[in-house]
Amino acid sequence: MSDTHKEIDEASGVETTGHTWDGIKELNNPLPRWWLFVFYGTIVWAIIYMIFMPAIPALPGTGMTNTLGLRGHSDRALVAEDMAKLHAERAAAASQLVNASLEEIENNLSIQQFALALGESAFGDNCATCHGAGGRGAKGYPMLADDIWLWDGTLDGIQATIRHGVRHTEDPDTRLSAMPAFGRDGLLTRAEIDDLVQYVLRFSGRSTNAAAVTRAAPIFAQQCSSCHGTDGKGSRVFGAPNLTDQEWLFGGEPRDIQQTIYNARNAHMPAWQDRLDDTTIKALAVYVHSLGGGEK
Repeated sequence: MSDTHKEIDEASGVETTGHTWDGIKELNNPLPRWWLFVFYGTIVWAIIYMIFMPAIPALPGTGMTNTLGLRGHSDRALVAEDMAKLHAERAAAASQLVNASLEEIENNLSIQQFALALGESAFGDNCATCHGAGGRGAKGYPMLADDIWLWDGTLDGIQATIRHGVRHTEDPDTRLSAMPAFGRDGLLTRAEIDDLVQYVLRFSGRSTNAAAVTRAAPIFAQQCSSCHGTDGKGSRVFGAPNLTDQEWLFGGEPRDIQQTIYNARNAHMPAWQDRLDDTTIKALAVYVHSLGGGEK
């Protein structure tokens, strides 16, 4: 078509394509050259990428999802390589940690940081459900951030508890003790249990019924002192709590104490030695020890 047949839009001065929709004419504005060069460049780059990198879907029956490309690049292989390096680096630190004493861990910043990082992660995955974030505990689950220990607050003692559990009968080395259910099993009457509640309250300095305390004294001596001691300070040998402080695992109100004596509260903690490796157990012990109540 000659230039004499080209229609020029009066408003813009641009040639039209000859296409019209409802009286609206289409202007013949070509794409900018720089845009076209970029567009063609992306096509060339895509072709080069598909040749050198995994991109083209593989044929059925080849066992692959896509071609490997001339570079043989594999994100899966790179991740596996990085993980192997990480495991190798951790293996050295793990070997040091497993055999390190508390003093050695506290004096070696790299081992300490490794243990605390691994221990905190393992605690969140395995322990926080019961003991709470940061070991704050809950009713029926000991607080690990204080200095009250039913069994052993040393690093080795904490590690033994984690490894073998508490009342985990499948483990022959578990922490084992059992408080009788004095009411449920008919060992004491309801009245005797009520008197014992008053006697226990006296240990922590709370007001009590003097007559009930007098009546309960021989009962406590006969039924309770072998574990809790005549002074009520408990025994870590049996995991018997100290009754003279204000820390109550299952609640310190009279009704709570009455229920504990009546039904017994023999909580269970699983043994972790079959679920966690030695390094993780040691790291967990270090983390728990560091929460605030760990003993030398």
